[in-house]
Amino acid sequence: MKIIYRAGDITEAHIIKGLLESNGIDAYVGGYYLQGAVGDLAARDFAHVHVADENQQRAIEIISDYEDNDHSKQHNITPSETTISNKILLVVIIVILFFAIYTLALK
Repeated sequence: MKIIYRAGDITEAHIIKGLLESNGIDAYVGGYYLQGAVGDLAARDFAHVHVADENQQRAIEIISDYEDNDHSKQHNITPSETTISNKILLVVIIVILFFAIYTLALK
C-alpha cells in the first residue's frame, strides 16, 4: 500500500477515504495511534490515507479533482447572503436574550 494523502487531521483523512471509496477505490486511514503520543499539542499531520499500489494513479486524480473544485460555488452562496444570514441570526439571539432577561426581572 502507498500513502496517497497526508491529511491535516483524522477527520480530513476519513473524508478523503470516503471520497475514494465512493469512486470504487479501497482506502485505509492510518495514524490514529500516533496522535496519542502528542499529548497536549494539537494532533496534526499524523493521519495518512493509503491505497493499493495499482490504485495510486486513479486516487491521485480523484483527490486532485476534489482539491481543485471550488465548493463555495456549488452552494450558490455569495458572501453578502452569508453576511445577511449572520445578521438575522444575531438579531434573533438578541431578541431571545432580551425576553429571557425581561422575564427573569419580572419574577
